[in-house]
Amino acid sequence: MRSFKDEYLLDYINIDEEDTFELIDERVLSRKIVSDITRFIMSMGSGFSIIGVNHRLLVGEEELFCDILLFNRDLNCLVTIELKRGKFKPAYLSQLSFYLSALDKYEKRPDEGHSIGLLLCKEANAMTVDLAIQDYDKPMGVATYKTANDIPAPYQTLAPVVEGVREILGQLE
Repeated sequence: MRSFKDEYLLDYINIDEEDTFELIDERVLSRKIVSDITRFIMSMGSGFSIIGVNHRLLVGEEELFCDILLFNRDLNCLVTIELKRGKFKPAYLSQLSFYLSALDKYEKRPDEGHSIGLLLCKEANAMTVDLAIQDYDKPMGVATYKTANDIPAPYQTLAPVVEGVREILGQLE
């Protein structure tokens, strides 16, 4: 069973023209996602619930922060999401792997499965990701995301229509 998509459309995240995307850090991006958490959770798929944003992990005397920590009922495990505003770098997997180890040691309950991680990057080269991830034994994925500013201008007007269709379909279920 595949847990993550290859790409997520975070079309509800609007970054103002004066806020050049390169200047926005992961915490700002995380706040923008959390401002509409219901949409974010729905974009992830079924069974997710939020545990925390900038979730604090204390390892020894060092404080670390997972960008977004979720729980998946279907998988019965913690899911950490690390946001990166730029292009995928193999070093990001080391950080994510460390967070997964810390979550399993300090946060995971005995009846839960091992934590899994998703690295959301603005861009990723599939060959680089495949080579970087092949020797990791922890369940991790890498995906890209697009914001409203990334949608070509002629299609930006369709975003509310697509959302309306989602709402109608949700009411029919």
